Amino acid sequence: MEALALLIAASLHAGTILALAGLGLLINERAGVLNLGAEGMMLCGALAGFAATSATGGTLAGFAAAGLAGALMAAVFGWLVIWLNTNQYATGLALSLFGAGLTAFAGQPYTQVKLPDTTPFAVPYLSELPFLGAALFKQHPLVYAAVALTLVLTWALYRTRTGLVLRSVGENPESAHALGYPVRRLRLAAVVTGGALCGLAGAYVSVVYTPLWVENMTAGKGWIALALTTFATWRPGRVLLGAYLFGGLTMVQFYLQGMGVEIPSQFLSMLPYVATIVVLVLISRNPLWIRVNMPQSIGKPFYPGA
Repeated sequence: MEALALLIAASLHAGTILALAGLGLLINERAGVLNLGAEGMMLCGALAGFAATSATGGTLAGFAAAGLAGALMAAVFGWLVIWLNTNQYATGLALSLFGAGLTAFAGQPYTQVKLPDTTPFAVPYLSELPFLGAALFKQHPLVYAAVALTLVLTWALYRTRTGLVLRSVGENPESAHALGYPVRRLRLAAVVTGGALCGLAGAYVSVVYTPLWVENMTAGKGWIALALTTFATWRPGRVLLGAYLFGGLTMVQFYLQGMGVEIPSQFLSMLPYVATIVVLVLISRNPLWIRVNMPQSIGKPFYPGA
């Protein structure tokens, strides 16, 4: 039972990375913008967060710097695809390549830097509960923030006027424009917000999850987060559950190794990526289901003068 509690705790820990990035991408796609640059934004957020934390000794400064770095990259992406109407797929891929190259160069001075030790956070009283305390209530505050963000985003999208407008911009931007809504500015705000969350996810990797800097340390998690939005049919609650599922698949390799299961570590490391492919294949077998749930204008440019 103790080992199971630790596995659940580690799954939540690992899944928070995907949850933050996935929720950010969901906001983008609900507004009709497909951003394939999540990996690049996460890497830049990871480097900015690590650099700021090492310079100040405080994780809050690191997370703030990471969110700002992700937001700035997303703002450039938004300007290119929303105002200049560049191809969203090509621009997003370029953003990922740019982020990987920039961080590989700029991160060289930080490869030997060690972050100060952080004190583990435990929820008072609840962390002392048998099994549940170790499994759920000894997490970093961002783990709980991701859950809270999921609840707030679910309420905002389906229970507020702002959420209705955002969804209408992703479904039919022409109609939203005809009603007087600033479609371009709304899309840019969604893209910048999503970029900030991707930056936070990157900082969680470099500051909390593995507190060090290594080139390409996100290891494809941005692409998994991108697939996660489709897997979740663009619903925040399902994004969170899917993130924890993939987080569990990431950590199960260590659990099996601890049990003495003799499986090559390379095969166990492949589990999250194989699961991503399998899930996408299964979802693709029912294109009508995807079409019903997908924002109708996702990936399509909007010309207000047309």
